[in-house]
Amino acid sequence: MHEVSVMADLISAIKRELEEYDVVSVKEVTMIVGKLTNLGAEQLEFAYEVMSKDSILEGSVLVIEEEDITVKCEGCGYEGPVKNMDLGEESHYQIPILSCPECAGAVTILSGRSCCVRSIDIEEGV
Repeated sequence: MHEVSVMADLISAIKRELEEYDVVSVKEVTMIVGKLTNLGAEQLEFAYEVMSKDSILEGSVLVIEEEDITVKCEGCGYEGPVKNMDLGEESHYQIPILSCPECAGAVTILSGRSCCVRSIDIEEGV
């Protein structure tokens, strides 16, 4: 469960950033999580709730925006989403195929690997 270590680093970084401001409270933290990170939203939310206790972040809401995987093929020029391996109807997981959906050539990953804070909604002091 690497979500806990990711969240610990994220919370530390947020607290350091907030030291620059006169923050009364934090209402919301929005983060972007790429599908290639294999980070679970529920696990991240749980880790955030537990690790934000007794801090300026306690009571704030964590909003997770999922980043889709997009690729670019140098061979044929394709740019767009990847195809996923079909694991059957009973599977809850999708495994991306990291090759060009058009020509099966090698691709460069353009998006889907992010794990970062997009915004922090705060209430500042006077």
